[in-house]
Amino acid sequence: MSTDTAHCLCGSSLTYPQCCELLHSGHSDASSAEALMRSRFTAYAQHNEAYLLKTWDQATRPATIDFSKDTGEWTRLEILLIKNGCAKDHKGIVEFKAYFTIDGEQRVMNEISRFIKKQGLWYYLDGKVKSIALDQGSFNQGLNAPCACGSGKKFKRCCGKK
Repeated sequence: MSTDTAHCLCGSSLTYPQCCELLHSGHSDASSAEALMRSRFTAYAQHNEAYLLKTWDQATRPATIDFSKDTGEWTRLEILLIKNGCAKDHKGIVEFKAYFTIDGEQRVMNEISRFIKKQGLWYYLDGKVKSIALDQGSFNQGLNAPCACGSGKKFKRCCGKK
């Protein structure tokens, strides 16, 4: 992806230099929990450990981030729900779906993340992964494959049932 003309990976209609790069470089701070979520998604896709740690609340921040097990390619972000997290708020929640490809398969992770604002700056507090599944909308998995919903049934006997 060319970072000069392509839309930013976070899903905005802006290019990376107009969007997340401003936050990653320190030229701007996130104005909301959603803006921080978007910039952290892009930073995670880029393995930008310094930015991720800088924007992680000190109370829950790990010492390092291990990217060695991240063998996939993060492809897009979809924001599902925003609760608070605006300029006047001190806490916010963002639910999102993060799409990625691993071993040639499209997958999606659904997470709810909590954010906190301290001294005018937004920080990631923690998150709860609701699910990680095959992305049924991106490819044909076949009728006899296990259903991505996690039921344990074949796709044809579950979500693919006509």
